Amino acid sequence: MEELIKVEVNESLEPVVNGRELHELLEVATPYDKWFPRMCGYGFIGGTDFSTFLSESTGGRPSTNHLLKLDMAKEICMIQRSEKGKLARQYFIQVEKDYNSPEKIMARALQIAEKELATLRINNKVQAQQIAELQPKASYYDLILQCKDLLSMTEIAKDYGMSAKGMNALLHELEVQYRQGGVWFLYANYQDKGYTQTKTQNYNRPDGTQGSRVHTYWTQKGRLFLYGLLKENAILPMIESEEV
Repeated sequence: MEELIKVEVNESLEPVVNGRELHELLEVATPYDKWFPRMCGYGFIGGTDFSTFLSESTGGRPSTNHLLKLDMAKEICMIQRSEKGKLARQYFIQVEKDYNSPEKIMARALQIAEKELATLRINNKVQAQQIAELQPKASYYDLILQCKDLLSMTEIAKDYGMSAKGMNALLHELEVQYRQGGVWFLYANYQDKGYTQTKTQNYNRPDGTQGSRVHTYWTQKGRLFLYGLLKENAILPMIESEEV
């Protein structure tokens, strides 16, 4: 089937069409910013039938754009009552048939399973690290160091005149932590020392679905550990470097 317009899949693995590209394909004379709200007047709902995003800037301000689900795209094509609209609607019907073929359904099922398995593995690692973080061996030294203030890697790296990315890479080289699935984990021999606290924060995606991000924060004890480790490797915080 010859591609008439690019059809992609969103994070929910649903086929979607770029709103401005559809507007161009249909050769609509009305500017997109006026045409699309008029189309929404037919009962289409943001977050259900379409999602909103900003197109990449080409020198000016980014333009508001939309990703339309196929049902909405097909109905919009009917509304146009033009040959281009009829042609585009027939194309979307063929795309939908192909999308719902047994082979494609099976492929999507496998893709979803693999994604869920990867997420489960990361969640298990996060849980294991959180459990280990809650079980440090108690000592008087630990009681002195107990503090409610947690520090992000960005804050710690700033003390050394480094970026969080650079500091994370350095700690990886020093075999303190490793990266998996976009998350930094302490190696097992450091996880139960009370150096970090790992938290999961939820957020809303542009398409209305909910996602989560994992953030690791360093305790005051962890900060002192990093200070000692880095000092052993001749890396001093900026305030001490200036004194030398």
